Amino acid sequence: MVRCAIVALLFICAVNALAQNVLENESKFYKISTVPVPDSIMLEVGGLAFTDDDKLGVATRRGEIWVIDDPYQKRSRTPGYSLFASGLHEPLWLAYKKGAFYTTQRSELTKMSDSNGDGLADLFQTVYSWPISGNYHEYSYGPLILPNGEMLVTLNLSWVGRGESLTKWRGWMLKITEDGKMTPFATGMRSPAAFGLNAYGDIFVAENQGDWIGSGRITHLNAGDFAGHPAGLKWASEPGSPIDLERSSFTDSIGIMYDYAMGKPHFKVPSIWFPHTVMGISTSAIVSMDSEEAGPFKGQLLVGDQGHSKIMRAFLEKVNGQYQGACFPFREGFASGILRMAWGSDHSLFVGMTSRGWASTGKELFGLQRLIFPEQFPLEIKAMRITTTGFELEFTKPIDKAVAGATENYKMTGFTYSYHKKYGSPVINSGNCHVEKAEISEDGTKVKLTVNGLRAGYIHELKIANLATPKGEKLLHPEAYYTINSFPEGTSHTHHAMAHSQAPASATGCGTDPTKSIHEQPSEWKTGADVTINMATKPGLKFDKEILEVKAGSKVKLVFDNNDDMLHNLVVITPGKGEEVGQLAMDMGLNGTNAGYIPDTKSVLFHTCLIQPETSQTIYFTAPKPGDYPFICSFPGHSFVMKGVMKVR
Repeated sequence: MVRCAIVALLFICAVNALAQNVLENESKFYKISTVPVPDSIMLEVGGLAFTDDDKLGVATRRGEIWVIDDPYQKRSRTPGYSLFASGLHEPLWLAYKKGAFYTTQRSELTKMSDSNGDGLADLFQTVYSWPISGNYHEYSYGPLILPNGEMLVTLNLSWVGRGESLTKWRGWMLKITEDGKMTPFATGMRSPAAFGLNAYGDIFVAENQGDWIGSGRITHLNAGDFAGHPAGLKWASEPGSPIDLERSSFTDSIGIMYDYAMGKPHFKVPSIWFPHTVMGISTSAIVSMDSEEAGPFKGQLLVGDQGHSKIMRAFLEKVNGQYQGACFPFREGFASGILRMAWGSDHSLFVGMTSRGWASTGKELFGLQRLIFPEQFPLEIKAMRITTTGFELEFTKPIDKAVAGATENYKMTGFTYSYHKKYGSPVINSGNCHVEKAEISEDGTKVKLTVNGLRAGYIHELKIANLATPKGEKLLHPEAYYTINSFPEGTSHTHHAMAHSQAPASATGCGTDPTKSIHEQPSEWKTGADVTINMATKPGLKFDKEILEVKAGSKVKLVFDNNDDMLHNLVVITPGKGEEVGQLAMDMGLNGTNAGYIPDTKSVLFHTCLIQPETSQTIYFTAPKPGDYPFICSFPGHSFVMKGVMKVR
């Protein structure tokens, strides 16, 4: 037992040491170059699209379309900006075809043309329109132009304390022709802000955590598929609908999505889950790496994340006819929240960003940057494939065989999420998977792992320690998350052998020290509270009060009404420790949701639990000694903007 504990400690230390250097090492291989934006332009990027003459069109959330001449900065350090169109209703996508730009406004797919060649749009044509209720959450995305010229758009659900389809086709993907013919394509989506094609032309849609959606994910969709959120089924009986599921068959809490989908042919489970706060918090863009400049990753997908201002990589494979695969970290450190990505003609990746209303780790309000790929790629897990006995890992370079053959350098954990109408889900049914054997290929580029305890419908976290090339180059990203939807024929390992009780669907994380989150008035408060503070939220990830004033030693009753559409908490912290606690919450990993993203530190004084949207919670505490005490929402990423100060006098 002592030896096992020492091995585990050494493993954790090795992984943590690598993690501290990841951002610095990423920058050695993948250069981020900033495209200058004039001070007079608020380039809150909603969409990116290149024209035939290699100019970059940029749609902004403020309703403008800008065209950037020489975005590569080949002729000048300062690209030229010209306004092509304005007055649009929050366009969150941009496409270009045959001399015209296309975008989705809130209520329509619009074609914009410059008929007289003066550089300004003078012809605005409605290709297809749909009704809106006026609900703020009714974002629209697209069009994604397919190889045959048809276009795909997706429509966000409305938000009324939960995702609802208040108007027709909300929660759907629609296929639309140039002449305005619409065909309902698929449903089951909540906030499908990103969708794209892989190298084979297959459609993948991304989702963010929310009601019925435990964590971010990408899902392969064909015509007639259902992706998991039942609200859009309200229109399943409409003429043209390819789906025959009924919303009434969905109870408030079902169990595990994979189990419920079994036997339902068009019920699509996620191809890859992106574990919440570990791999990101808001998947936002999908592009395929189709050029030779992608090196060993050609044919894989890049997936952006708005909240974490980073790009992730996805390796997909088909097993028994359905997609599944692994996601990996790729590049962090972008200036703002990534919303869109587009390939330039030089095969650099243009990254468009905005954080207004949606907090991000990148501190800028908006930005436009380029990711430039290297000639020599780092040591990475190139691919992770499922086998009949476990997994095969393929690396971008030959590795040290002695280190790679030691099973103690591989740690694997399986887990999943609850499938319920509540917002998000804690990690449930977590269990270790035992790595029994590691076999190295003759050329040193592959490792075949024999693993016990794998489960279908589960995400499998792999963490690797100490791996390097024979010359000492370390593995840049030593972690991967593989989603198993199917096992290869002939699988011999006992993947159903592990039994774990499922966490209750109503479980809410609330830290580890109950004395810091008291929900009933203490019995010794005979005359009640000295002061009652009512807190709520306001748009833009803000508390409605940023300054609180109380007297030292006073008995405080704090009521936090989470009137937002996201999970929030309220955490009071010792002076000067607000940013530190926010970062500790970011670093909590898979166990964050179960603890409500309340770090186990003396710097946390009082806190609410992590509470659902449209609910409230009351806590009681005695005000500490005089000083300025920061309070934050410690949900990962929120603390950068959702914060204030409790002044104790």
